[in-house]
Amino acid sequence: MGRLVFLVKVSTVEARMPIENERKFVLEDDGELEPRLAAMRGVTRGMLRQAYLDVSGLRIRCIEGEGGKRHVFTYKRTVDGQVVEIETDISAEDFERLWSQRRETLQKARYSWDDGPFHWDVDFFKTDDGRTYFAVAEVEMPEHHRTPPGLPSFLADHLLAMAPAGDPRFASKQLSDRAHAERLLALIRSTGKAA
Repeated sequence: MGRLVFLVKVSTVEARMPIENERKFVLEDDGELEPRLAAMRGVTRGMLRQAYLDVSGLRIRCIEGEGGKRHVFTYKRTVDGQVVEIETDISAEDFERLWSQRRETLQKARYSWDDGPFHWDVDFFKTDDGRTYFAVAEVEMPEHHRTPPGLPSFLADHLLAMAPAGDPRFASKQLSDRAHAERLLALIRSTGKAA
């Protein structure tokens, strides 16, 4: 049986923990947004196959994009009110070994771009036959930013609601449950808000 080995590089340069500081926006998927994003300059597309493992905070991803295929192991944990997210590449073989230990799984198409100090992702959560059942935009902000930037104009007409910061209902792990995601989407459509 294979082992997962982590190599740690020690440096004399002071390093900071990778703090995740993001906000999410629930989008209405009209079937045209994804092709529009795919055609935009500066936007990259990736297909993610993701699984959560039997230990809290651990996940694995296979990301297929223009640059080929990557396999990533992630540790994510809330520490002192902030989310620390540490990622490292792993081999395809180790990914498959860990995939056998999966709990929740998901697949999603992701469209990404940078806008100044902000990084945007739009995720389309997919059924096994490729249909979208939930769409969400996410902006990753520098650690000191508290107020998210305005939604890009090409997404504004699709906005259903901004998710409350840190609301676990909007975590990908929760949205991997299609029934949960569809109930949440129905609630937002009927009330016009995510709170």
